[in-house]
Amino acid sequence: MKHIHYFQHVPFENLGAIEAWARRCGHAISATQFYQGQQPPDMGTLDWLIVMGGPMGVHDDPVHPWLAAEKKAVEQAIAAGKVVLGICLGAQLIAHVMGAAVMPNGHKEIGWFPIELSRQMASHPMVQGFPSKWDTFHWHGDTFCLPDKALPIAASEACQNQGFIYDGRVVGLQFHLEMTRQGAHELVSQCAQDIGEGRFIQDKERILDDQAPYVQNHALLEKLLDYLGGLPSK
Repeated sequence: MKHIHYFQHVPFENLGAIEAWARRCGHAISATQFYQGQQPPDMGTLDWLIVMGGPMGVHDDPVHPWLAAEKKAVEQAIAAGKVVLGICLGAQLIAHVMGAAVMPNGHKEIGWFPIELSRQMASHPMVQGFPSKWDTFHWHGDTFCLPDKALPIAASEACQNQGFIYDGRVVGLQFHLEMTRQGAHELVSQCAQDIGEGRFIQDKERILDDQAPYVQNHALLEKLLDYLGGLPSK
């Protein structure tokens, strides 16, 4: 059994499909909800740290002072050899604490768009069984440069850096394999102001399409989590 702790920035961006996987595997789950004023625990008490998404940016410390404590905790978890997974804002925070630049992307990317695995990941065990290209969920306006010694995971037409892996156990995903139908509805409701004009911004109907590939994305998520779950604890 692993102790999985996650950082949550807003009530409408939670673990999504990660929670079902963790409970099925019998892992313990705990959370720091920064929007409730909670503080992160000692990183030595956990096996995994998962850093979720949110509408704020990594440079928004003046508006969200808790970001300073979060960045320190993420840095400590990486230094302690923990499994660290960041999604969207979480990936940007990991890149930031590792010294990589985080900045506005050339396009906002909102909705279901294809990503393609990098050539560096072609034989990597974490993505064994992944297709070379598939549609996944996006909701971001920022992007990151790759941290030093990190391998790129994937790219999309709108965003060159869609993910990275460092030291085999620190993973940043700009896209949302964990997204559920409920989560998509919450985002559309809470962040409707983001849905405007843009080449890579879909309308509400397309975002909430009943035929969206949740099942495929959740199956790929489980493969990725199973790989991370098989790593030795530190």
